[in-house]
Amino acid sequence: MTLNCIAVDDEPLALKLVGSFIERTPFLKLVGSYSSAVAALRGLQQQTAPVELLFLDIQMPDLNGLELAHLLDKGPGGGGPRVVFTTAFNQYALEGYKVDALDYLLKPFNYEEFLRAADKARAYAERNLRPAPAAAEPTEPQEDYLYLKVEYQLVRVPFQDILYVEGLKDYVKVHRRSEPRPLLSLMSLKSLEEKLPARQFMRIHRSYIVGLQHITTIGRGTVQIGTETIPISDGYREAFDQFISRWK
Repeated sequence: MTLNCIAVDDEPLALKLVGSFIERTPFLKLVGSYSSAVAALRGLQQQTAPVELLFLDIQMPDLNGLELAHLLDKGPGGGGPRVVFTTAFNQYALEGYKVDALDYLLKPFNYEEFLRAADKARAYAERNLRPAPAAAEPTEPQEDYLYLKVEYQLVRVPFQDILYVEGLKDYVKVHRRSEPRPLLSLMSLKSLEEKLPARQFMRIHRSYIVGLQHITTIGRGTVQIGTETIPISDGYREAFDQFISRWK
């Protein structure tokens, strides 16, 4: 499998280095090299062959790499281009997760580090970009919400609106971005955890599930969501550390 790639960086030397690394890697093909995110967006629209992978700088004038990543439409099943960020600033790591980046290369990086990121992209492509069998049934679109029973009615709650969930014995308290007042529903935290997509939520304490995209700060044994500080308990620390190590 060969992945069509583009490189985007406003620093000429950095752009040349990434391009040379791509050309050195047998399963990557460089189909475009751009000195700005605006030019890259225009180039993507003009490409006749699909582009599977972007090596993308973050700090650029006019349109930065994070903004470009937000604009990319990955389409159903994640079939659009995926992103590996290349930057000199590690404070963007959590933002990289929020736009579903495959990896995060901190400048200056060498070919060995580049190749690890490229291997991750190839593994992703082999898992997800193979054509479906001709006889396969069309899949139903995944729902992006759930219904909670609150008092005597069902309330529709989009996943992206859930900041965090607090377990209170036989009840859960669902804190939302759109409303200051949380929803109280008669169910266990475990049963709600099973209804939430693991890609967007993680249990970090016996009493808390957090929306990963809403985490603003990670401290020593805590995460911050807005003004709330939520503890990470020992039983869940290893899984959370494995998640966050991807972005260190």
